[in-house]
Amino acid sequence: MTEAVKKIVLAYSGGLDTSVIPSWLKETYGCPVIAYLADLGQEDHIDQLKQRALETGADEVVAQDLREEFVREFVWPALRANAIYEHSYLLGTSLARPLIAKHQVTIAHEKGADAVSHGATGKGNDQVRFELAYMALDPSLKVIAPWKIWDFKGREDLVRYAKKRGLSIPITKERPYSSDRNLLHVSFEGGILEDPWREPSEDMFILSLSPQNAPDKVSYVELDFEAGNPVAIDGERLSPATLLTRLNELGGNNAIGRVDMVENRYVGMKSRGIYETPGGTILRIAHIAIESITMDREVMHMRDGLIPRYSEMIYYGYWFAPERHALQCLIDETQRNVSGTVRLKLYKGNCSVAGRKSDVSLYNEEFVTFEEDKVYNQKDAEGFIRLNGLRLRIANLMRRGR
Repeated sequence: MTEAVKKIVLAYSGGLDTSVIPSWLKETYGCPVIAYLADLGQEDHIDQLKQRALETGADEVVAQDLREEFVREFVWPALRANAIYEHSYLLGTSLARPLIAKHQVTIAHEKGADAVSHGATGKGNDQVRFELAYMALDPSLKVIAPWKIWDFKGREDLVRYAKKRGLSIPITKERPYSSDRNLLHVSFEGGILEDPWREPSEDMFILSLSPQNAPDKVSYVELDFEAGNPVAIDGERLSPATLLTRLNELGGNNAIGRVDMVENRYVGMKSRGIYETPGGTILRIAHIAIESITMDREVMHMRDGLIPRYSEMIYYGYWFAPERHALQCLIDETQRNVSGTVRLKLYKGNCSVAGRKSDVSLYNEEFVTFEEDKVYNQKDAEGFIRLNGLRLRIANLMRRGR
């Protein structure tokens, strides 16, 4: 016997899983299903996805353009923290899931639904990200995770189910892996990529050229920051989503932002993931560069020590947790002075800093020069070193028995 449910809001992507789930939910729970479709810049044809959702069992489709909110309220806060998971992953999917869950809950309230659902498997991270968000935002909603309760064992079972019921499914032999796309990245995993020794085919990539095929000339770009947020490209102020889209194009054309990594999932297993994050890669390098001349040393070192913990919070699904909110407040306080311009040089997969400047820079040529100056007494360093080395002298004397 299944739990009584009045109405379900499903996080719908149009992939294989969520093309099967509406029909399965209706068969299992006998209630209306609303497919919630969030436009995060995945470049899908939204009208076609809406039609597919209806054809595969949804009673209603709600589609929303969340591109600006995604970048402004989720990507930019993570950028201000220089967030990166296990030195490589810029958290593209991790940042998208809590936003989708947030609006699912809102739609559930508006439509009188008492349950929410998602297509994430019981092996991955997304199940945690969705469900922790639901719990944080409205724990009274029932959570239905089909992969944890249905009898299907794998994707071949889903394909057979779909064919038996005449459901249109988006799966081909030409792309035998799973992918997820939004304005921050494209990810690829599963299928032929589960062998970590196997090099991905060049025709798999969507956003970026290979270094071999990138232009044989340098591209320069200038980025303006205000309080840690990027606001302009080459002097042109742009909205968050437009700015990131522009950088994705520029970075992709110069082969920037490809990552092939084996990461540690929250549930305990290792997983091979391949990512394209051209705009995000450029922004992180630029942000670190502008921080280098505008952020106090001790503040920077303290914040840097928190980056792994902050990144884990997002990767593990704790976007709406109190510890993430508290840490975000601290991080944002460190960004008050992070304003200025960074010039970057892009060339065949490399992104390097060519210059940085700021009206609030802490870099002072009068102090740092190797030439004659009138502001620094080099003799002061003698006492500075003597006092800082005192404990080392004492330790040596103790070892020598004196």
